[in-house]
Amino acid sequence: MDVVVVGSCMTDLVSFTQRQPRPGETIHGNKFLMGFGGKGANQCVMAAKLGAKTAMVAKLGKDFYGNNTLENFENVGVNKDHVSQTDEASSGVASIIVSEDGQNSIVIVAGANLLLSEGDVAKATELIGNAKVVLCQLEVPQATSLAALKLAKSSGVFTIFNPAPAAENLDADFYTSCDILCANESEAEMLTGVTVSDVDSAQRAAEMLRSKGCETVIITLGERGSVLTSAQHDGVLVPVSSIKAVDTTGAGDSFIGALAYYRALMPTLPLLDAVTRANTVASISCQAAGTQSSFPTASQLPKDLMAAPVNH
Repeated sequence: MDVVVVGSCMTDLVSFTQRQPRPGETIHGNKFLMGFGGKGANQCVMAAKLGAKTAMVAKLGKDFYGNNTLENFENVGVNKDHVSQTDEASSGVASIIVSEDGQNSIVIVAGANLLLSEGDVAKATELIGNAKVVLCQLEVPQATSLAALKLAKSSGVFTIFNPAPAAENLDADFYTSCDILCANESEAEMLTGVTVSDVDSAQRAAEMLRSKGCETVIITLGERGSVLTSAQHDGVLVPVSSIKAVDTTGAGDSFIGALAYYRALMPTLPLLDAVTRANTVASISCQAAGTQSSFPTASQLPKDLMAAPVNH
């Protein structure tokens, strides 16, 4: 298996409006759509759409949304052998408001995602141990994500950790259990106390995260691109070409899913190049509405993004 994601599945209930409503205000929307989401599922589907062999370890409710999610995994080619359904909670849902400037606000009801356990990870030991890349986030219990990262790391599997949604007092073992930590501005700020507003502050936050034990830190800065910090890269800004954003929902997940794809399928591609390519994939996803539905497939991308590295 190329990429295994231990994480969340959500159903997105998306309303499109002229602007974001103020507290206590009711406004009219002009369109509604239902889509598949959850940071874990999004990142997994992005890697699958690019051509990676992917699998999810996740928990759904025994309901309409859960059944639809399983069908979606089937359709996009994600292995669902370790996606179970429970009658103890509903499937996760996210209510999303997207305004005409491309901004979004989101309310999440995690539901069955919070029942994904360390026992579920243990049942997937063979799958995780044989992966090329394992990806985790924080939309399932912290202990579950950490167990997955530790299991992968102990098997020599490359690990990527996306601390989202950000949590204060994160277990220190997360920092030493991931090969790459990838966070956005607000997540980096929550973990370090550094207000991330530009490249310099992103660099400072990244160095603090590295001092906690992360080898490589990537801080995404939205339309400005991302900052890569490691032993080889001293806070390098990887810019992204300017685009007219239609819908930024899921752009961060698109970036991470693409990064996992490049790490798994093109391990000799220099990390800076992988980040540059992932930036481009994410920017392309912002030019269409929806979350997973906006993620491009390999055939929709410029040839150079899918070209294998030339080894000199």
